[in-house]
Amino acid sequence: MSFETILIEKKDQMGVITLNRPEKFNTFSSLMARELNEALRKLDEDQEVRVIIIKGAGRAFSTGIDVSEFEGKKPSEYHQWLAPMDQMHLTIASMVKPVIAMVQGYAVANGAGLVAAADFAIMAEDAKFGTTAINVGLLCTGPIIPMSYGLGKKKTLEMLLSGEMIDAKEAERLGLVNKVVPPEKLEEETFAFARKLISKSPLALRIGKQFYYQTIDMPFPQRFVLNAEIMARLSMSEDAHEGVSAFIEKRRPNWKGK
Repeated sequence: MSFETILIEKKDQMGVITLNRPEKFNTFSSLMARELNEALRKLDEDQEVRVIIIKGAGRAFSTGIDVSEFEGKKPSEYHQWLAPMDQMHLTIASMVKPVIAMVQGYAVANGAGLVAAADFAIMAEDAKFGTTAINVGLLCTGPIIPMSYGLGKKKTLEMLLSGEMIDAKEAERLGLVNKVVPPEKLEEETFAFARKLISKSPLALRIGKQFYYQTIDMPFPQRFVLNAEIMARLSMSEDAHEGVSAFIEKRRPNWKGK
């Protein structure tokens, strides 16, 4: 896979995507937005990859959308320009493999949106996070959608309308990231988290992610209908029987993904 604005590396069942516009603080150009979505889909189909990690080259994870592309568009052209920028939310939600954001420096505007879009996020303790588009007369309406599921009304509106940056510890407290670590241990801790996921049943991991995204907007009783179907299906799987046997026999399971 060859791209102009991102790099891809495969290592130990991990697919690593690097946003590679360090001179622009990894802002989203139209090309990078398209290439990111294409790379995510390709790695999701790659049988050698179990977990996908997204990181940024240079000093920042991503500081939003490249405003050099902003001027001179008709209304329909703005729609066409912005749609690929938000597509990552739908792409990641539809993928079967978990996606981890490895966040250093700044995750701002659409960069914060990518952190929110990811299934998990590990953040350096000196990093900053912000939905700051309102400071230039715009709104981070795309990024705020996944954030709103856990933030509640008042904090969601504060993030959307204040434009203030928050530090890594506050992002962790709000549930926007999973773990905050020293900058020098960011890669080590992210890879360790990825390996933890890789150690689980590929089938259960895939179905578990799909279950989460399917149930987000389901009525409460319907969630348990789906739960019963999924647990019955998993109970018939080779991985479930292997996992139970390995637990009883006090050994590591040999997952088949079936």
